[in-house]
Amino acid sequence: MNIRSLTRGDGVVIGAAVVLFIASFLDNYSYDGLPDSVELPNLWESGPVLLGVVLAGIIGAALIVVSRGLPQPRKIAGLELGAFGVAFAVFAAWSALGNVIDPIGGLDNIGEGGDRSPDAGTGLILALIATLVMAAAAIATPLVPALQASLVPAPKPPAPQPYGAQPPGGYGYPGAQPQQPYGAQPQPGQPYGQQPQPAAQGAPAAQPPAADFSPFWFAVPVTRPLFAEDGSGGQIAELAPGTWYLAVEQRGAALVAQTQDGRRGLLQDTSGIQRG
Repeated sequence: MNIRSLTRGDGVVIGAAVVLFIASFLDNYSYDGLPDSVELPNLWESGPVLLGVVLAGIIGAALIVVSRGLPQPRKIAGLELGAFGVAFAVFAAWSALGNVIDPIGGLDNIGEGGDRSPDAGTGLILALIATLVMAAAAIATPLVPALQASLVPAPKPPAPQPYGAQPPGGYGYPGAQPQQPYGAQPQPGQPYGQQPQPAAQGAPAAQPPAADFSPFWFAVPVTRPLFAEDGSGGQIAELAPGTWYLAVEQRGAALVAQTQDGRRGLLQDTSGIQRG
């Protein structure tokens, strides 16, 4: 599980789940005029609230976070785990709203003492707020760019080394140089040591590289697909936040990026990247 792939929206979901867990130990009901010696039940002591609010909300948050952290999306019955998580979060908020409106269900309609029925307790009200925030964050994250930013920022590039010193990191970090075969010459617009790749048969013509482009290291804010360099449209890899990649060419608004294992592909979405 890649923690750096989590977004700010996922952080809101995690925070709401923590608040929901804390609220589950608080009072489910509230009575006016009760002495302090009377102990009211908490959310764990009510089956409908426990299953429909507490556990549904926590399970929903867990599915959302796990789905975001997996390298490849997992599906159940044709739906991704994240979709199930959003559904659980919305259901938990809906159940919490119903329990706050009518804490004891139909019991307050029995007899003539309806005015003495209990109100929603502190735990139930706090659980409603937490589930509403959770559901809102789960739904809004794919729609709001601010919530799509990385929760854990990419590490900063290491400080420049003194003249003649060797870089401390291996390949995949700014300052590290790929290995160059003996006698090979670098090509214009290509990193040192990288051999030109033959064009695929029948592939559409790619855009020419920018004339004044210089290779640089970069990191992506969120998981981004890397497509085939020949323009065929097939995905060859996935760039993950927290890892430095080498940009070797610029083709219009896209970049030709090189992964740690030497694969090259076209990064079409370059918004928000961090240069090394």
